[in-house]
Amino acid sequence: MASFADDFNRADSSNLGASWVEVSGDWSIVSGQLSPGNDGGTIILRAAAAMDSSDHSAQVTIAATTAASHGVWCRGNAGFSSGYLWRNDGSEWTLFSVVSSTFTAIGSYTAAAAPGDVAKVQAVGSTIKGYINGVERVSVTDTAVASGTSVGIRTTSAGAIRFDDFAAADVTAGAPLGVAAEMDGAQPLTGGKTTTLGPAAAAEAAQALAGAKTALLGTAVEADATQPLAGARTAPLLAATQAETAQPLTVAISQALGTAGASETARPLTGAKTAALAPAIEADAARPLAAGSGADGIDHVTAGTPHGTWAAGRLRAPAWTAGTPRT
Repeated sequence: MASFADDFNRADSSNLGASWVEVSGDWSIVSGQLSPGNDGGTIILRAAAAMDSSDHSAQVTIAATTAASHGVWCRGNAGFSSGYLWRNDGSEWTLFSVVSSTFTAIGSYTAAAAPGDVAKVQAVGSTIKGYINGVERVSVTDTAVASGTSVGIRTTSAGAIRFDDFAAADVTAGAPLGVAAEMDGAQPLTGGKTTTLGPAAAAEAAQALAGAKTALLGTAVEADATQPLAGARTAPLLAATQAETAQPLTVAISQALGTAGASETARPLTGAKTAALAPAIEADAARPLAAGSGADGIDHVTAGTPHGTWAAGRLRAPAWTAGTPRT
C-alpha cells in the first residue's frame, strides 16, 4: 500500500522538489505553505508518486481561502483529465466526476471554505465520498471513473489561496493492512480475513452515519417490558424478629446508695453558729516558778497571782510544810 504526505515546512522556493509534478501553472512554497501564485486561470499539481490502487483517498488543509475554485483530486490520470474532484467555489462544496476533461457534479454540500478546513476525497470501488474536517458530507455511488492512481490539487491561481499538509493513501478493501497514513471511520466488514494493524499515522474524527439500515426482526424470545401493577395485595405480617428502638421511660425507679468510694472536697460553711462562754478560771498566762532559800532552812517556792502571793516551804528533810498566805 502506498502513502504520501508533505507539510511544506521548508524554505521559500518556486521549486517544490522531486515529490511533485506541476501539471500546469507555477507553484511555490511561501512561509511554509503551498501557494498557487497569482497568475489567474486554473492550475494543477500532482504528486509524483502514484498510489498502488485505484481505491485511495487524498486530503489537504486549506490554510487561506477566497471565493474561487480550489480543491483536492483522487483516482486521476497523469494529466488529470479524469478522476474525482472535491472542490469549493466560495459558497459550496461540490463532488465532480471527470471524464475526458468533462466535469459532472454528482453531489454537493452547502458551505463556504474556511481557513483551517481539511478537505478530503475518497474513492473505494463505486463509492465516492467527500469529507470536511473528518465529517462525511457527501457519499454517492458512481462508476464513471473506474481506475486511476494519481492524486493532487486543482485550483484557481489566486494569491489569497494557500494550502498545507497534503496526504494520500491507499484504502484497499480485503488487502493486508500496513501502517495507515490516515484512518477513516469504521468500515463494514466484507470478509473473514484479519491481520495485525500497525500504528496509524493519523486518525480522523468519528464519521457521521449516513442513511439507514433495517433488518427483519425474528420472534422475540423474551417477554415485553414489565407491566405496572394494578390493584392491591395484602397478607398477615409475621412477628418481628427484632425489637423496636428504645422507648422513653414513663415511671421513676429508686435504689439505696452504697458507701461512697471517695469523699468530696470540704465545702465552705454557710451561716453562723454561736454559744455562751463559761467564766475564765485564770486571767493571766501561767507564771514561771521562782525558787529561794530562807533563814529558817526551808526552801521557799513562791507562786504569784494577781490577788496575792502564796508560799510553800519544804524542810531540808523529806517533810514538807505549807504556810498560809501572807497578807
